[in-house]
Amino acid sequence: MARSRPVVVGVDGSPPSVRAALWAGAEAVRTGLPLHLVLVDGTQADHTVDELTRRCRKAVPELVVTGEVTAGHPARELVRRSTDAQLLVVGSHGHGAFREVLLGSTSTSLAAHARCPVVVVRGEPRTTGPVVVGVDDSPGSRAALRHAFDHASHRRAELIAVQALPDAHFAANAYPTPDPREVRTRADLHLAEQLAGWCADYPDVAVHRDVANQHPVTALCRAAESAQLLVVGHRGRGGFTGLLLGSVAHGVLHHAPCPVAVVRTTS
Repeated sequence: MARSRPVVVGVDGSPPSVRAALWAGAEAVRTGLPLHLVLVDGTQADHTVDELTRRCRKAVPELVVTGEVTAGHPARELVRRSTDAQLLVVGSHGHGAFREVLLGSTSTSLAAHARCPVVVVRGEPRTTGPVVVGVDDSPGSRAALRHAFDHASHRRAELIAVQALPDAHFAANAYPTPDPREVRTRADLHLAEQLAGWCADYPDVAVHRDVANQHPVTALCRAAESAQLLVVGHRGRGGFTGLLLGSVAHGVLHHAPCPVAVVRTTS
């Protein structure tokens, strides 16, 4: 029998990493997968991993969990383990060497280069509320939709699909000046077309469309105010271009009010 690909969580003993481990443990049980804790270059590493393993088992008794302490660069080690993982999870802040993974350009690199979906657990995770997904008709967006619909279905949650309209449609000097209502109607129709196949595959998921004439970070964070998960693709175009390469990446990964899943396209 093939060995299940685990949910891997990077930990360092900080409160955010504890929340990430507990979130990852619940997700592992939900998907029927084992949980694997990874600590890179930490102080009192063995004790930290043992304590987190105990806390995860106490919180979710049916969880199969293992732990590992290793040396190296945190992001590099986690990316390496993502090859054999179903999901890679980290907290939104940390301390010591692990802090590099969770703040600044290295967190963007981790999300960009991991070979599986990456979840950055922000704040106090919720077990209720909708799943929000960014849509832009790109391969990355389609991979994000698959992940978002699956999560919403298993959690029995509603799904909010957000599409940011191109700024050019509403530019004051556009000629001829487009009718905002017509632009929005066409965008909503296009969004519905992108969702149609997924809605057929997941008839149990209630879907709400949100066409926003806002910056993608603003639109996504607003829609995710009461969400349990925000899902975005690895790369996109249109409203989500450069999601993991510039200010939008930092905006979503560092300012979203809930855990953020970054899903890598396989095409």
